[in-house]
Amino acid sequence: MNPGEILRIVDAIHRDKNIDKEIVFVAIESALVSAMKRHYNETDEVDVKIDRESGEMQGYHNGEPLDTDIVGRVGAQTAKQVIIQKIREAERDALYDEYEATIGDMITGVIHRYEGGVATVQLTNVEAILPRSEQIPGETHHPNERVRATVFEVRKQGSRVKVVLSRTRPQFVQRLFEQEIPEIAEGVIEIKAMAREPGYRSKVAVSSSDQRVDCVGACVGVRGNRIKNIVDELAGERIDIVRWNDDLKVLIGNALQPAEVEDVIFCQMLGRAIVLVREDQLSLAIGRRGQNVRLASKLCGWDIEIMTREELDEQIDRAVGGFSQLEGVDEALALKLVEEGYMSYDDLSVIEPVDLAAMGSLTEEQVDKIVEQADGRAQEAEQIEADQRRRQRELDRIEKATAEAHRLEAERDAARAAANPEAAVPEAATSDGVTVDGSDAVPAAAEGEAVAEEEVLVEEAAAVEEAAADDGGEESVADVSDEPEKSPAAANSSASNSANDVAAKESSD
Repeated sequence: MNPGEILRIVDAIHRDKNIDKEIVFVAIESALVSAMKRHYNETDEVDVKIDRESGEMQGYHNGEPLDTDIVGRVGAQTAKQVIIQKIREAERDALYDEYEATIGDMITGVIHRYEGGVATVQLTNVEAILPRSEQIPGETHHPNERVRATVFEVRKQGSRVKVVLSRTRPQFVQRLFEQEIPEIAEGVIEIKAMAREPGYRSKVAVSSSDQRVDCVGACVGVRGNRIKNIVDELAGERIDIVRWNDDLKVLIGNALQPAEVEDVIFCQMLGRAIVLVREDQLSLAIGRRGQNVRLASKLCGWDIEIMTREELDEQIDRAVGGFSQLEGVDEALALKLVEEGYMSYDDLSVIEPVDLAAMGSLTEEQVDKIVEQADGRAQEAEQIEADQRRRQRELDRIEKATAEAHRLEAERDAARAAANPEAAVPEAATSDGVTVDGSDAVPAAAEGEAVAEEEVLVEEAAAVEEAAADDGGEESVADVSDEPEKSPAAANSSASNSANDVAAKESSD
């Protein structure tokens, strides 16, 4: 083999495929060794070396110098296949290294195909995929559309490289901010933290290293033109820009905006922050389906619980009273637990035994017994709440069925009136199992079934009411748990009132 030809081939592969020359030399040597072994014997010892500078090749067979010209057609074909395989593997590894270094960075491509909700994006030298799960909810794409996304995952798949893109990760919002806001790209403004629910809302905490630059105003831009470009790219997703503060109390207040916060109480041992707000600010602080407080919690890294001061006082009283009922816990220890943020049996069941022992000067046996009691009562409270939810679902089902029965009866009366509008509906008279109203005949069996169904509904409502009343007088450990939307007594009262309303309505009908 001509040494100059070897050097020319290696250099061409290096430039065209972006593969290191040493990898190509090793591939050629391995290919020649395979060819020689096929020509001689697989068990023979064969070694081939190529000079990296001159391209001269030297081979040895069982320690003897080897004449490489003896490689036959089959051997040459084997060498070709090995070289091609090695080059493909080296090309794949080069692509993998190239895109692995860009994980988290933004990249732009053109959608080549869009099938089944999955977009195939053509990048510079590889095809990437944008799965449905990594697309912003509600958005659609079409072929030949330019799309921006971040590199989410890169993995080897046979002789190819699979690149997965994402438009739902927080890094995508961060890269958009870096592109649209020069102060962030220059390092004057820094993104400190970020929380996102794709397609709905994001919170971005920013700070400025230059006092002359307003971090929030710079991100919004004149008349909101900067933030508008980002929102448009995110398919209308709402973005809250939060001013960062090293004081965690101030940061939590900023993160919960637009709600106004009265006070923040930290429970260091639980990593929880209790935020007190006025009654009129409660729903605003929680947000739609808890979205505002959930994103604020992710942004600050603390478990945030929103309540009014009255709710906090009631919860403290219940917690102190509930903890005091545990064997081995006196009122002083109960107060210490509440001061540290333990408000429910669930909290107490996961307390560190060392911390509990230090609070009340307890022995290890006493601590284990207290934790065991708390764990048992927490499970009881969970079961009671599950029963209450089941009863409420049953009441809802009964009310729905009753409403459907009334609707059918109204439709029947309307049909009768339409058939004979001038005549008043007389008192029902039956003859041979048929109800007669003067103009039309309706089977009496249908009315009988409707009445029977209504009676069953009334009996079911009474049964649920009786079950709720039986539990209403029992003291529930749920009183010490985190306060639900309705207390057990309120839930039972609501169930009882709903059942009584159903029964009264059916009686009047």
